[in-house]
Amino acid sequence: MNQKKFEELELRDDFMFGKVMKNKEICKRTLEILLGIEIEDIDYPEAQKEINITYQGKSVRLDVYVADDRRNVYNAEMQQKDDKASVEQLPKRSRYYQGMLDLNLIEKGLSYTALSKSYVIFICTFDPFEGGLYQYMFQHQCKEDRHLVLEDGTAIFFFNTKGNMENAPEELRSFLQYIETKQPESAFTQILDREVELTKSNEKWRREYMKELLLEFDLKEEGRREGKQQSILDILGDLGAIPEDLKLKIENTQDISVLQSWVKLAARSVDLEEFMGKMDNIKLQ
Repeated sequence: MNQKKFEELELRDDFMFGKVMKNKEICKRTLEILLGIEIEDIDYPEAQKEINITYQGKSVRLDVYVADDRRNVYNAEMQQKDDKASVEQLPKRSRYYQGMLDLNLIEKGLSYTALSKSYVIFICTFDPFEGGLYQYMFQHQCKEDRHLVLEDGTAIFFFNTKGNMENAPEELRSFLQYIETKQPESAFTQILDREVELTKSNEKWRREYMKELLLEFDLKEEGRREGKQQSILDILGDLGAIPEDLKLKIENTQDISVLQSWVKLAARSVDLEEFMGKMDNIKLQ
């Protein structure tokens, strides 16, 4: 598994970010610095909260989800994936998160007026819009009158650790630069740095992290296995009707190397009989 060891985790890693934000005072202060507001109090952070929506069985897993004393809700996420597909999906992802937050906020039968303010925050270790800004904030705005903002109580923030910090508030600059460089320059980032080191000494969270890595690895392996099984069936399907016992044998085979060999064999075979006559020889090798 090409993943970081627990001791190598930084605040920019979502597992570490979620655990550090379990510290109530740190979480509250982080939100205040990011949004430039004062918050009197927050509910206990729900790290890695999973919002379950019954429609099509979809769910959203959140790094940090908290509510303040005024019932405003905040969702904060770390984003490191900067490949083209991931970056292009960020706007739609933010819309999806915002929608799921709203659905989670109101119970069935309550009026939409029960919706409180909600803030979706993405802290990116890359420039999501390539504008060089340290912050991009989006609200619904009238196209014909830019001074007219739709007061629907939502706002989406994208922070860029590689942005131009010249005009950034000092504490926000220090926070973003700490994520980028791991160098604590302010009193608060020194607190963050100590919390990161303290988190690394937590054996319970170490075991939790290892379990997550193993689960992620198993899911990837399962995806690879199913992909190869389907490839074999697709190729053989062009050669004729696949016997049910052969189909079950392919679907029940778990060894990736055997499945890969069967993909090559299926591609070379002129008919189903040739494939079935040679497949067990490959399996025994």
